[in-house]
Amino acid sequence: DVLVIGGGGAGLAAASSATENGANVILVEKMSFLGGNTILAGGAYNAVDPKRQKPMNIEDSNELFYKQTFEGGDKKGNPKLVKILTDNAYSGIEWLEGKGMKFKDDVFTVLGALYPRSHKPIDPVGTGFILTYEKFLKENNVPILLDTQAKKLIIENNRVVGAVVETPEEILTIKSKNGVVLATGGFSKNIEYRTKYNPKLTENILSTNTPAATGDGINLSQVVNANLIGMEDIQMLPLGDPKTGSLSGNIETTVEDRIFINKKGKRFVAEDERRDVMTNALLNQPDALLYVIVDSQVYPNENDKNNFNESIKELVDENRAVKADSLDELAKKLEMDPEVLTKTIKDYNLAVDKKSDEFGRKLFGKKIIKAPFYAGARIPTIHHTMGGVEINENAEVLNKNGEIIEGLFAAGEVTGGIHGANRLGGNALADITVFGRIAGEKAANNK
Repeated sequence: DVLVIGGGGAGLAAASSATENGANVILVEKMSFLGGNTILAGGAYNAVDPKRQKPMNIEDSNELFYKQTFEGGDKKGNPKLVKILTDNAYSGIEWLEGKGMKFKDDVFTVLGALYPRSHKPIDPVGTGFILTYEKFLKENNVPILLDTQAKKLIIENNRVVGAVVETPEEILTIKSKNGVVLATGGFSKNIEYRTKYNPKLTENILSTNTPAATGDGINLSQVVNANLIGMEDIQMLPLGDPKTGSLSGNIETTVEDRIFINKKGKRFVAEDERRDVMTNALLNQPDALLYVIVDSQVYPNENDKNNFNESIKELVDENRAVKADSLDELAKKLEMDPEVLTKTIKDYNLAVDKKSDEFGRKLFGKKIIKAPFYAGARIPTIHHTMGGVEINENAEVLNKNGEIIEGLFAAGEVTGGIHGANRLGGNALADITVFGRIAGEKAANNK
């Protein structure tokens, strides 16, 4: 009944949803494993959740979530899609919990989320999402074909009715009566696409993404004249690993309890700002390099872990983080003036008391006062492509005339029109859950 192309979070959500809605589903994934970018993510999922927020004295609403998401993308997102995302994010958490996934009791603020509504799964990074879906699909005997790449969509009577796919052994034709769901992810690893739409993003800029993020769904969709929107909107993060560009190794755990300094030991931006604002500020710093600074209140125990399941001890032992028993010692290890760093930290701690600073920061947590202190070097890295195929509220793909392409649905990073010019941190996992769920349900019922 339904063919799902792509085995990351959006595709697995769509396959699960279609199965729940009574469809016979086949999922194909070009890599030899499931997970896509979801499995590399820090796991943060934004949703308004009074049950968790109220005990933490956090006032929140779907209206505020919508406003921050819409305005945080420079009002370029489709308001209807943004509203669907923000109104349905929490029911997505309940849906996952109903399948056995567990989230921690406290919410936090992930980088660029703008507000404390990020939920952290009990399982590390994005594994909880993938394992939850995988278990559900296995229990329901849904065939998953790995190492299987979709090569072209099949169209009959102006309707998408399947795809031709290639395995290491053979070429198969998979026909699907009700529809095809594109969930192939973004194009951060496709240098040709990147530079076509944003010439500044040359091949020497690293990316956080899996090698699979090459824009396959965008290619597939062009045979049916799918409309592409927002392709120039490509998000960079200020917190990539200096050697690989990946998310891993980042010593921050929450926005409120850390600062960024440049190589001179000075702060240069509000660390709770939008991701594009922080990245642009970093690009103007010496060598476009920053250090995340935290103290041992963030890591009371050396075996405490960051958002990527790495202990601070591991990161120090691997020289991916620096540990020091005083700020003077930290400054010397980072080859900067101790007086400058000490003044930076002192000024920041005063700002914590005042709940305001010269950069306009709004989210303050603990002061940086307790030794040992830690620093981790980070660089700008390409993270998310906000553009892609245009969809409507039913996750149906639209053509260049704004008409529905019969039988073709899409969800996740392959789509455009939701996040606008800048995606809030923590909104991607909500997006793939909410729209993956819609795409699966609508495809299943597309008789």
